[in-house]
Amino acid sequence: MSWFESLILGLVQGLTEFLPVSSSAHLRLTAAFSGWEDPGAAFTAITQIGTEAAVLIYFRKDIARIVAAWARSLTSKAMRQDHDAQMGWLVIVGSIPIGVLGVTLKDQIEGPFRDLRITATMLIVMGVVLGVADRMAARDETGGRHRAPKQRKALQDLSVKDGLIFGLCQAMALIPGVSRSGATISGGLLMGYKRESAARYSFLLAIPAVLASGLFELKDAVGSGHVSWGPTAFATVIAFISGYAVIAWFMKFITTKSFMPFVWYRIALGVVIIALVAAGTLSPHAAESAG
Repeated sequence: MSWFESLILGLVQGLTEFLPVSSSAHLRLTAAFSGWEDPGAAFTAITQIGTEAAVLIYFRKDIARIVAAWARSLTSKAMRQDHDAQMGWLVIVGSIPIGVLGVTLKDQIEGPFRDLRITATMLIVMGVVLGVADRMAARDETGGRHRAPKQRKALQDLSVKDGLIFGLCQAMALIPGVSRSGATISGGLLMGYKRESAARYSFLLAIPAVLASGLFELKDAVGSGHVSWGPTAFATVIAFISGYAVIAWFMKFITTKSFMPFVWYRIALGVVIIALVAAGTLSPHAAESAG
């Protein structure tokens, strides 16, 4: 991997990780359309450490408060009723599905799931799901001619059941094209949560899963000879910088705007990919690494 490739791929990772458009799909497609080798699951997982570092810094106050309350709840029964302590436990509970499925489906994630036909299909399907969820949220927020606006749930209303459902939605992002934030935000909206609440929990829920995945891949990559360490580290730094900027913008965007621009973008991109593959212009295995 060249330094220029790492710059572009790092930017793509940072710009798309937190938007509901699938960073893994965009990394794969960037390589395919540019004639580069597939950066691979290991590159994706390691550069995600950079984007999660951006989450840690952006939400540092929330995270510090949650971790402190959770730690105190281990020895204090009274603290177990504290919202921040409960959030700590709910992040752990919500991380279980992706942990189990990530280990179970590792070979599929690094192999068959990277087929561009699957990626395109997931872009379209999850785009439609996000669109339906967004319209439901908008209807509740604005009401209608014969109904008053409906109060949607906040993070204080999060239960163990909802946390597990969020976690199952996050696990779907193991398939390129789904989008971690897209799946969890869609799940949250369909369960009746506010946009900002669904997005905030989505970001917090991703921290243990992404960091664990990145460190796991990092361990396997050490001494394997299959990772260009200099460019990969550079891409991780770029992903951190661009990812932080996207988080700040996205959290403001969702307070007043609809997710529909992302919905139409996902559907259009998926249709283009399917058309190119069907026409033989693009191989469904384009840019796959030989290793």
